Amino acid sequence: MTATHVRQPAVAGRFYPRDPNDLREEVHTYLSQTPRQKPVRALGCIAPHAGYMYSGHVAGAVFGGLEIPPLCLVLCPNHTGKGRPLAIVGEGAWETPLGEVAIDSGMAAALRQRCPLLQEDSSAHRSEHAAEVELPFLQLRQPQLRFVPIALGTGQFEPLEQLGEAIADVIAEKKDYILIVASSDMNHYESDAVTRVKDHSAIEPILVLDARGLYDVVTQQHVSMCGFGPAVAMLTATKKLGATCAELVKYATSGDVSGDRDLVVGYAGVIVPAPQVPGP
Repeated sequence: MTATHVRQPAVAGRFYPRDPNDLREEVHTYLSQTPRQKPVRALGCIAPHAGYMYSGHVAGAVFGGLEIPPLCLVLCPNHTGKGRPLAIVGEGAWETPLGEVAIDSGMAAALRQRCPLLQEDSSAHRSEHAAEVELPFLQLRQPQLRFVPIALGTGQFEPLEQLGEAIADVIAEKKDYILIVASSDMNHYESDAVTRVKDHSAIEPILVLDARGLYDVVTQQHVSMCGFGPAVAMLTATKKLGATCAELVKYATSGDVSGDRDLVVGYAGVIVPAPQVPGP
């Protein structure tokens, strides 16, 4: 693998520690706060992507309670506005302070074939933080981690739904345990009181896997949930794969850390458990 195929971290030293020992210690602290005794096998999850000091405890509650498989799909919003509306990277690796994470080129190729809307585009990912900040959590929980990053820069429901259906079809064909991570923060830069009301109106359809309901709440009630696109695709996929519900594992706002309740960002940690397989 040549160095040109390795994406360097864009926000190390800003969103999370650049020093690997400091990063490992901080992430372990967040992961150890989860109350679960036995990791849950999930089809999908929603985890926040703000600076770790604000949202790391919510991300830790998600990833610390899950069984993390060797292959994860990481869907994120496109904050930079660069690149294609549905941008995938199909080869190479991403560097974090904890080491390289290889991209699963076979999975990426299968997704592109099944969903022609997906286009190979590294420019959408180069400066984007929302997938990158999830990787250290996944790396520490799964040393053999491979992943496929997809950045979503569209606000239209139909392509998000098509992507979710394609993801479900590819996962069903592979018959392996694959986790779909939707990277998203919730409402942005309103008061704590307003944000909590808006966020819980969006969480309600998430918990019943209602992708269209989430889309309608976000667009009609002006909930500035940056990763609603990844969440819509994830909910569509997990429902098609047989999931029946989701679980809110932790909710917080930046005000819980900063003490500033005037302008906050909301963070929701959600898991979508895999359907129970009946015993003999």
